[in-house]
Amino acid sequence: MKKSILFLGLTMSALSTITSCKKDSFGDYYNNPSKSKETTVEKQFTGMIYDFRALIIPSYGNYFVTLRPTINLYIQNLGSINQANQLVPGSAATEERWNKYYAGLAQYKEFIRLFQIQTDKEKEEKRIALLAAKVIFYDQTQQMVDLVGDIPWSEAGLLNTNNGDYTISYPKYDKAIDIYTNMLTDLKAISVELSDLKIPSTFAGAFKTQDLINNGDLGLWKKYCNSLRLRMLTRVSASSQFSATAKTEIAEIINNQDKYPLILTNADNAQLDIFNISSDIKSEDIKGAFETDGWFANFGSKPMIDEMVNKSDPRLPILFEKGQKSGDKYIGFDQQLGEADQSDLARGETISFYNRHTLSRNKFIPGILISASQVNFLLAEYYDKIGNNSAAKNAFEKGLRESVDLYYSISTKSDDATVAAPAKPEQVSIDNFVTKVNWDGANSKIQLIATQKWLHFNLFQAVENWAEQRRLDYPKFTIPTLASDLQKTIPVKLTLPQNEATYNAENYNAVKEQDNPNSKLFWDVN
Repeated sequence: MKKSILFLGLTMSALSTITSCKKDSFGDYYNNPSKSKETTVEKQFTGMIYDFRALIIPSYGNYFVTLRPTINLYIQNLGSINQANQLVPGSAATEERWNKYYAGLAQYKEFIRLFQIQTDKEKEEKRIALLAAKVIFYDQTQQMVDLVGDIPWSEAGLLNTNNGDYTISYPKYDKAIDIYTNMLTDLKAISVELSDLKIPSTFAGAFKTQDLINNGDLGLWKKYCNSLRLRMLTRVSASSQFSATAKTEIAEIINNQDKYPLILTNADNAQLDIFNISSDIKSEDIKGAFETDGWFANFGSKPMIDEMVNKSDPRLPILFEKGQKSGDKYIGFDQQLGEADQSDLARGETISFYNRHTLSRNKFIPGILISASQVNFLLAEYYDKIGNNSAAKNAFEKGLRESVDLYYSISTKSDDATVAAPAKPEQVSIDNFVTKVNWDGANSKIQLIATQKWLHFNLFQAVENWAEQRRLDYPKFTIPTLASDLQKTIPVKLTLPQNEATYNAENYNAVKEQDNPNSKLFWDVN
């Protein structure tokens, strides 16, 4: 038990001082962070990002252990061979992400502790670090809540604050709706404060050095904060508890973008870039997550491949390779076939698989937090709901074009030469794709948006992908089951890791009734 609480409560010391403000020199900065004996507010800010990195940039644990047997199966980001009880969320899948989230949470709580003991002058000078830390923390918290519901939050990670007293450090569970309420209230205040904030010259250089996300750019932090607010407000907009507030605040953000700017082009994306693969900020064995012998963990699913082929999607050759014996066709793996047929297909070299240059052997895939396409699709949904078809169409089509641009950009970062780098899509092919998607001819604009969100998020933002698929109840997927399977329907959330029932039993028992894969989150009203 002590080991579990210690993990939630202790924090790695922050990283040593950087001598350069350039992100491409961060290799020296990342090495051996636990060896640092002292910390500061700005270093602790980076320490939080450092521990959240495994949930942001591609990593073996997140892709193979957590996403492959759960989300990427449920919404057909991947095609995989059916097996018994495949719809039962495994504890190991949740525990992998859970542990990494709480490592980052512990760093955040230590950041807050350090900030609170600063002088009033230092607090004012370093205010931007506090606001930015909250934005990142709330981003990661939303994703954790959307995965499992109620989590230990307000009382988690306080062992240092509690002077090492284990007896008062067992964290209670906060309700998902209460966590959302607290975050949305605080993000609104942060957004207002950022609109008028100025970073003092005495701290601007240090913050630029320590800021791994936006390189000290206040304008980008404003856009990240407001885009996160828009994402969260849209997520809860159909729930009875938030519908009125969400309607008002979404309109306020969208109709006042001088004060509340948003991420609308890829140049403004909130993301964690990789510059030096010798540093600790790198894709961790991403090749192993997709190309491990016998696992077939890189197949394109039939629904995804078919949709992209039908629309002449220019992202198709960027994201996928054709099977060697496919007759020069893109062919997706069919989840509906029997196991024997699936096994033959898996070994037959006809199925399309994720592009090795772009994905599985690309050591420089950025960790995408919020992209321009995501925000434009949210705008399209808003404008469609209020009947502004012209604005909705413009936002939607901009989302399509930014998505093509983003994935080509990711591909160009790769230095792998296993296969030829995909060609840059020609403007005519992008225009043809936008025409074929056909906003004007869609019977349901929301379903059209939902489909393109699914394709855009893809593997790269799988947690967001699943959350939006559950919220919009589209696209729809069916996964075959056996008569003996314990879980016959696709889960609507993951279950909590077994360690919680073992080591935090009293608090876990208070939420035990909700800990099943068929209990919808409060915002999932479809």
